[in-house]
Amino acid sequence: MRRSSTVADETKGGFFSELFAPVAGFGVTFSTMFRKVATQEYPEVKWPTQPRFHGRHQLNRHPDGLEKCIGCELCAWACPADAILVEGRDNDDARGLRFSPGERYGHIYQINYLRCIFCGLCIEACPTRALTMTNEYEMADNNRADLIFTKEQLLAPIQEGMLPAPHPMVDGMEERDYYQGKVTAATGEQREWAEQQAGDER
Repeated sequence: MRRSSTVADETKGGFFSELFAPVAGFGVTFSTMFRKVATQEYPEVKWPTQPRFHGRHQLNRHPDGLEKCIGCELCAWACPADAILVEGRDNDDARGLRFSPGERYGHIYQINYLRCIFCGLCIEACPTRALTMTNEYEMADNNRADLIFTKEQLLAPIQEGMLPAPHPMVDGMEERDYYQGKVTAATGEQREWAEQQAGDER
């Protein structure tokens, strides 16, 4: 008797569990339908990125506006995705046309964001801290050519106290003085030189 009643109880339990299984599933659905959604509605709502987020690259400048890139091409050699193209060129000291405090500067600088994997190895390889990564991540496009960023797109904007290159170095300063932080802004002599050049071009 006991055995037959146990079998009957198990049969009833199996029947009821099969009967209410869909209802239990819908119970989970209904319990979450009216709960507040935790997902972010991008692009209407944008979360701020972390300070060390690897976003779009930036070519930095010295406080007087000269470029930090010396065209050494170490970033291109370090890139595992072969996404960086750099061509260095000598500064023209004879005419006072300097783009960087060093002997050379990055004449052509391109980053192909179709290949870039944002690993940051190029940042580690840069000896002058010329290349850093910003927090900008919105770079999607429907044209492949527009995802190859040029030097003009990557250069940091001109800040207060800077002059756009090319122009002479600060008088009496050497390349190492720039990296030791002795140059804080463009001098009056540099500004006069830039104004004279602008007048000659007119």
